[in-house]
Amino acid sequence: MPGMVVFGRRWGIASDDLVLPGAFELFIRLLWWIATLALYITRKGKFDCHGGAVLYSYLIVLLVLLGVIIITLCVVVYISAQGTIMNPGPRRSMPVLVYVRGILFLPEFVWACLGALWVTDYSTGCEPAEVGLVVSTVIASWIIFLSMVVGVLIVFDPLGSLRRPLRTSEHSGLRNLESNESSQLFYRARSLAVRVWESRLRLLCCCLPQDDNHRAAFSSISQLFSDFFSDTDLVPSDIAAGLALLHQEQDKMQQCKDPEEVISHSPSSPIREDLESELEKAAHYMQFAVAAYGWPIYVYLNPLTGFCKLSGNCCRNHNAAEYDLVGGDNASCHFSSILHMTELQYRDFIHISYHNQIYEIPFFVALDHKREAVLVTVRGTLSLKDVLTDLSAECENLNVDGVSGASYAHKGISQAAGYIYKKLVNDGILRQAFSIAPEYKLVIAGHSLGAGAAALLAILLRGSYSTLQCYAFSPPGGLMSKALAEYSKQFVISVVLGKDLVPRLSIPNMEDLKRRLLKMVSNCNKPKYKILLHGCWYEVFGGTPDDFPTEMENRREEQLSQPLLGEQSLLVHRSTSYQSLSSDDSPTHTTHLPLYLPGRILYITEEGPSRRPCFSQVRYRAEWASATAFNSVLISPRMLADHMPDVVHKALLSLTKERQSSLCPSSASNAHLNVI
Repeated sequence: MPGMVVFGRRWGIASDDLVLPGAFELFIRLLWWIATLALYITRKGKFDCHGGAVLYSYLIVLLVLLGVIIITLCVVVYISAQGTIMNPGPRRSMPVLVYVRGILFLPEFVWACLGALWVTDYSTGCEPAEVGLVVSTVIASWIIFLSMVVGVLIVFDPLGSLRRPLRTSEHSGLRNLESNESSQLFYRARSLAVRVWESRLRLLCCCLPQDDNHRAAFSSISQLFSDFFSDTDLVPSDIAAGLALLHQEQDKMQQCKDPEEVISHSPSSPIREDLESELEKAAHYMQFAVAAYGWPIYVYLNPLTGFCKLSGNCCRNHNAAEYDLVGGDNASCHFSSILHMTELQYRDFIHISYHNQIYEIPFFVALDHKREAVLVTVRGTLSLKDVLTDLSAECENLNVDGVSGASYAHKGISQAAGYIYKKLVNDGILRQAFSIAPEYKLVIAGHSLGAGAAALLAILLRGSYSTLQCYAFSPPGGLMSKALAEYSKQFVISVVLGKDLVPRLSIPNMEDLKRRLLKMVSNCNKPKYKILLHGCWYEVFGGTPDDFPTEMENRREEQLSQPLLGEQSLLVHRSTSYQSLSSDDSPTHTTHLPLYLPGRILYITEEGPSRRPCFSQVRYRAEWASATAFNSVLISPRMLADHMPDVVHKALLSLTKERQSSLCPSSASNAHLNVI
């Protein structure tokens, strides 16, 4: 629902968000009140120290003040727990209660100051228990004051003055959004939103140089974020509740799904042999993609011995003639960790670059004698500069000979691939490598951001190296146009594990996720605090997905096409997210060009139930999948864990080492997985 409006502006908190924090404060206040009452009763008539009379009066007023605050908190918690996310009517009195609670901070602040004064000047000769209680009261009061200040800063909405609910008399005048006044206000709000997001990015990246590239990236990312969030009026807790509901809904649909029919193939089937061959190659090249992350991943994988093994080499001044090591902090540490993880020799490396700027990402070139390949490995996201490259998600034309159809790609990753292409070709790095091993083939690999850059780099180099192969591990979903994706199937293999978020991350998919969240939040008739508590329990301990009773089951479908969230906010009236709430199959209205995963997609999933004991052995299955299988985001605790490079590597090693693992080629009955 829209954020609560108090003090003349909208805040990033709703009227049903005060149940849990209010209950927590109520618990603290009750303990505080009981301790104060116990001291007052046990010491009544015995306050005979220097400041005893003052202490007696102080405790009486403190008990009364705490009692009033406790009653107010009980009312706040009770009222905030009423209604549902989309039915704020029973909570219409919450702003008044917030004002009352705010006013009570004033006498509490004054009394905390008086308590500090008493401890300083009048506590001489008093019992330690009496002094300790007053000191605890003062400390608790200041902790609550500071928590309130931090909370206000967190829920402060810089756009709150432009997103206030409109009075009833104003609605009729603003319904015509084509009017000049409405359009000007809308444009002003959007411009301010862009500036706010840009200011947040500049603050987050204050340590980065403010050159033209960074300023352009900040501008484009701010525009992207403001466009995405401007047509909704949700507070963060609404999003959390929607994600909890959507996760349970997806799990329930998965449980109800009929078992997939698997057509058996003989061990010598060409489809099976192709799958096994690609899995072995992917497992081999994944170790290089992991190694590209340098010393941080090595220490993460070897927490007890990593620092000790690298410490001797980090400060070592290697002979520059043996290899070409360029840029970056701790370059020797990175190179030493790469040597440990790949088991290559110094002489096998042609070029190692840890130079890292926006649109310029680290990579290395080495000779892989085991597979007879000149291997180019691109590092994934490991710095704020890489994050800015990831978030520069506009489309950029990518002219490639031999591709029929529109050729465009993710701007940030495309520019990163172009940077590496210029280094490899213009600086003669590949020419040097093939002068040493002319019979070797070219292989490009990378993980995450590195996978996207590797796939686009492979497309750029395909014309010069016809036998080129590329292995993209967990690549970004919004990477390239459909024409480029079809073209790359000849030489690119994408590997995706489980419910990994990144291969499903594209602007159209995020718009679809937003639409689904809005529908889940709109239809659920449970209070938000119950949704969040059940969601936390379900994420940690599992259980049965909720039944999702809805308060809108009997409404007409056409009513669902009306704005349901923030319908009193001007910014929502132009929303496209509400136009398809009545059906999951309704098309999402978006102006963003569709982007796809590169090449053929090797999809790895866990066998058995989605939840298992912590130390049980995991078994995997692999199959060829199509890009349509990744058209929606799957909510799961593993959506981030399945993206980690070491987890992907372990899954590939498990499949290649265990011959009993299920290797399933796509069946004709699974059209959404069939690319063979």
